[in-house]
Amino acid sequence: SIDLRPYRGANAVWLAMVGAARGWSTGVFGTYRAWQRHGCQVRRGERSTYVILWKPTTPKPTDDRDDTGSGDETTPGRPRLLARAYSVFAAEQCDGADEIIARRAEHLAQRDTPERIAAAEQYFGAVGATVIEGGDRAYYSTASDTIHLPALAQFDTAAFFYGTSAHEHIHWTGHVDRLHRDLSGRFGSEAYGAEELIAELGAAMWCAQGGLSAVTRTDHASYLASWLRILGADPRALLAVASRAQAAVDHL
Repeated sequence: SIDLRPYRGANAVWLAMVGAARGWSTGVFGTYRAWQRHGCQVRRGERSTYVILWKPTTPKPTDDRDDTGSGDETTPGRPRLLARAYSVFAAEQCDGADEIIARRAEHLAQRDTPERIAAAEQYFGAVGATVIEGGDRAYYSTASDTIHLPALAQFDTAAFFYGTSAHEHIHWTGHVDRLHRDLSGRFGSEAYGAEELIAELGAAMWCAQGGLSAVTRTDHASYLASWLRILGADPRALLAVASRAQAAVDHL
């Protein structure tokens, strides 16, 4: 069997967008050689999708002394991250991947089951945030460090309740005592919109991880203009917010 490892950060967001645009439902991607190793063959003429893998690297020490022997001593280089691009193909682009596609379809069909709802309840209970249920608004209060959610019965489905809870828990991770997520330096006046985008991406990542349907919030439309301004002004903004969303999910 194939051990499927989840993509993270911006790669997870990017591949989900590509899959949705192409009508690929499995979300399973691999390099050309990886598919060959598992007895599958990428079909002739199929076009790949690029993903980025960041690898830690430490530059070799440098010696800045001149020919008289004076100058700086040899010092170790500072650790850095090196980005490498890889070409990957979806399971739907390969011959011999029918079993994988069928297995993923079965897995996705089990979304929102009572077992996964129960697991979500246990998960957020273990996180330990102060959650106050009641009222008709979902929000996180920085001042009181509390999450506020409407009662479960007010949601169309239990999955939507936990998806909304995930959104507010992502906000909760940004508190000064946790990840201390200050976006004003990077995003300036658009920091609020960037924080909402982080919460949305983090909630989507969490729902995918937990096997629950992501909820479409009524306030999404009002945020679209600010999100477009952020992404239009800074092409690397999506990488930044996806990285912070992944860090928030990891913290939870």
